[in-house]
Amino acid sequence: MRKYNDYKDSEIEWIGQIPKHWNLKKIKHTTYVKGRIGWQGLRSDEFLEIGDSYVVTGTDFERGRINWETCYQIAKSRYDEDPYIQLKENDLLITKDGTIGKIALVKDIPTIATLNSGVFVTRPQGQDYLTQYLFWVLQSDMFTSFINHNKSGSTISHLYQNVFNEFKFTCPPISEQIHISKYLNYKNVEIDKLIADKEKLIELLNEERIGIINQAVTKGINPHAPMKDSGIEWLGDVPEHWSLKKMRFVFTCLNTMRVPLNAEERAAMTSRMYDYYGASGVIDKVENFLFDEPLILIGEDGANLLTRSKRLAFIAEGQYWVNNHAHILKPLNGNINYLCELLEIIDYSIYVSGSAQPKLTKEALLGIEIIEPPILEQTEIFKYIEAEEIRIYNIIDKVTSEIDLLKEYKTALISEVLTGKVDIRHKVISKQPPLA
Repeated sequence: MRKYNDYKDSEIEWIGQIPKHWNLKKIKHTTYVKGRIGWQGLRSDEFLEIGDSYVVTGTDFERGRINWETCYQIAKSRYDEDPYIQLKENDLLITKDGTIGKIALVKDIPTIATLNSGVFVTRPQGQDYLTQYLFWVLQSDMFTSFINHNKSGSTISHLYQNVFNEFKFTCPPISEQIHISKYLNYKNVEIDKLIADKEKLIELLNEERIGIINQAVTKGINPHAPMKDSGIEWLGDVPEHWSLKKMRFVFTCLNTMRVPLNAEERAAMTSRMYDYYGASGVIDKVENFLFDEPLILIGEDGANLLTRSKRLAFIAEGQYWVNNHAHILKPLNGNINYLCELLEIIDYSIYVSGSAQPKLTKEALLGIEIIEPPILEQTEIFKYIEAEEIRIYNIIDKVTSEIDLLKEYKTALISEVLTGKVDIRHKVISKQPPLA
C-alpha cells in the first residue's frame, strides 16, 4: 500500500508517526461526553416491557447499532430527569463498565430514549471530526492501547470520564475522514463476510461430525448390512444382527460407591487431591480416590439435565471420586468408548421425572433400551469415528487459524489506516455497504 510523503512524530508511543498534515485532538476539546449519574431511587419494577422511553445498556449493542427490541423501557418522568443523556439520532455510545469500549451508533430511534449506567453518549462539539470517523477510532488499537496504558495495574474494568477526556486521537482533514470511514466500512463488511462464511463452514463441519457419529453408532459402518426395525422411535432401523437390551443388562451401576460429601467435609480434606466429579463435571478436588479406571458418568439431577449444552455422558479417567449427583456406569462386556458415544445421543429428558427438581433416577436410566453390537464391531465403529473426528478437527483447526488471521488483518488494517501508516486516498470504493 502507498504511504504519505511526509510524516511527523505524534509523541505517543502506540500511535508513532502520523502524516505531517494531520492533527491530534483530545476528547475533552472536541467531544460532548455524558453518562448517567445515579437513578434517584429507580426500582427494578420501573423497568417496563412497554413504556414511554427506551433505556439503553451495553447489552443492547449489536454489531455497532442498538437492538431496540432488547431495550427495557421506563416512564417519561424518568426520561425527563436527566436531559444530558437524552439520546439523539447519530449519537455515538461507548460502554464504560464491564467490557470497555463496545461501540454503537444511535440510528432509527423508535421513540425517545435515554441511557442506563455503564454507557457514555458522545457527540462532536465542533468541526474537528465526523461521528463515523470516531466510530472507527474507538474500535482501533489507538483506543485499546490508551485504555491499557491507563489501567495502571487495576483489575477493575471501568472507564472514568476524566480518563476518557484525555484520549488523544488522529484528526485528518474532514475530506480524508470521509474517505477513511467509507474505506474501513467497506473493508470491514468484506472481511466480516469472509469470517462469517468460515464460521458457517465450522458449523457445518460440526454438524457433519455429529451426523457421522449418530449414523455410525446406530446403523454401523457397513452400508450393506441387513436392517431390522428396532421398535425404538429414536433409533429406527438397526443392523439385523445387533441386540436390543435394557441398559441394566449392558452396564453395572456403581452408584453405591458414590461419596455424598458436603462442602464442609470437602474443605476439611487437606492431603492428596484428586478430581471429584458431579453432574456438571469436575466440581472440586478431594483427598483420596475410589476409582482409577475409565467409567461413564451421567448426571442424575438438577436443571442442567435439561439445559446443559455439554454432553451428559462422558468418560471419567484417572483417579477420582464421584458424588451422589452422577450415575456411575461400567460396561459389563463392551467397548467403553463406543458405548459412551451411544449414550451421548440419547434424549434423556423423556426419561426425567419432576419439573421443579428434574431427576433421572437409577431405575429410569437402567430401564432405557439401547442397542448392543458385537464387541469387535463396537471397536471398529469407534475407530472409524475417531478417524473421522481427527479428519474433521484438522479441517476445523485450519479454518479457525484462517479466521484468526483475518481478524488480525482487520485489526492491523484499521490501525494502519487511522494512524496514516498507509495512504488510501487513491482507493476507489465502488459500493457502500451499511456501516457496521
